Amino acid sequence: MTDDLQTAVDLATGAGQQLLAVRAQWRGADPKALKDLGDRTAQAWLAAELARRCPEDAVLSEEAEDVLDRSAARRVWIIDPLDGTREFSEPPRDDWAVHVALWEDGELTTGAVARPGAGITYHSAEGQPLAERSEGPIRLAVSRSRPPAFVDDLKNRLDGELVPMGSAGVKVMSVVSGECDAYVHAGGQYEWDSAAPVAVARAHGLVTHRVDGSPLVYNRENPWLPDLVVARPEVHDEVVAALAEINLPD
Repeated sequence: MTDDLQTAVDLATGAGQQLLAVRAQWRGADPKALKDLGDRTAQAWLAAELARRCPEDAVLSEEAEDVLDRSAARRVWIIDPLDGTREFSEPPRDDWAVHVALWEDGELTTGAVARPGAGITYHSAEGQPLAERSEGPIRLAVSRSRPPAFVDDLKNRLDGELVPMGSAGVKVMSVVSGECDAYVHAGGQYEWDSAAPVAVARAHGLVTHRVDGSPLVYNRENPWLPDLVVARPEVHDEVVAALAEINLPD
């Protein structure tokens, strides 16, 4: 691993350990309070570690005030301290994640996605094999709680199967691991939702872009990045062709 990749893995894994400790010690009855505590704990730990290990780098985080001078920075860490707060607040669910990505000189160069409840951290080291695809219909990762309306249409056009789960990072990692064949999202996300998962997906040979086929661009002044396609190469063209026949949300 490069130093940056080791840092990303350490940060994602370490924040995940902090979140597991929060869960283990939680004795409250309010899921929202547990979500908030998880967000605060992971953000504080990641901010301190980034300040210690990468003091000259800028940071874009879901849980911190945005500093727009990052637009002039050469290196920006893009983090989501707790992706899938709903699932985190429902022990023993493990479909939540920690995202840590590095954007450098215009490109995502490094990413790590930790699934602490499952005991695994995925990363963007080059040359990692893609899991073999199982026989059967195209499996689409989809939100278990807020599935976009268009996904049913996409499933029907592909004669596919929906696989519900939590965190966006978990959905992308399900394509990396071979559990699913594609993840298509439209209707609202930010850069921190997809940066680390996309970096990991690309390292495993998956195809990534926006739903209109344009590139995913990170570290913009406005971090709104509302749509995403992540697909295995062998199903990509079929998924894109079906998407072209669907009225997607703006």
